[in-house]
Amino acid sequence: MKDINLEIRLRPTTIADLDILFEFQLDPEANHLAAFTSKDSFNKEAYLAKYTKLLNDPTVNNQTIMFGDTIAGSIAKFVMEGDTEITYWIDKSFWGKGIATTALKSFLTIETTRPIFGRVAFDNSGSQKVLENCGFVKIGTDKGFARARQTEIEEFIYRLDI
Repeated sequence: MKDINLEIRLRPTTIADLDILFEFQLDPEANHLAAFTSKDSFNKEAYLAKYTKLLNDPTVNNQTIMFGDTIAGSIAKFVMEGDTEITYWIDKSFWGKGIATTALKSFLTIETTRPIFGRVAFDNSGSQKVLENCGFVKIGTDKGFARARQTEIEEFIYRLDI
C-alpha cells in the first residue's frame, strides 16, 4: 500500500488554480458541511475576483493541496477580527483518505503563527477529526448564520497553541 503522505504536497495557490477550486465548492454536500460560505459562492466572477485579491494579500497564506499531479483542495491562513484562522476545502472525491489531515499538518510547519484557530459546523465530524488529529483543542462554541443552510447554526471553535 502506498503511503499517502508521500503523494501530498502544498504549493502556493495561483490564479490558474481558481477555476478548479471554484468547481470544488459548488458541491451541495460540501457546501452543507462547510455551512459558512460566502454570499457569492455560486457566482464565478465574484469568486475569482475575491480570491484573486486574496492571493495578493500579504496577511493571507493560500496554498493548493496537490495529490500527485492533481489538485485535491486548498488550505489557507487568514486574519479575522484579530485572530489568525485556518480554512481548508478538499474536493469531495478525496474525502476520507487522510488528505486534509496530512495537508494541515504540513501547512502548520510553514504557517507558524500561534495561536491559530479553526471553526467548524457542529455536525461536520470529518473536519472536527482533522483539527483534533492536528493538535487543535475545542475551546468553545459560537452561533452564526450559515449561508449554505440559510439558518443560524452552532459552530465549534478550535485552537492550536504549539
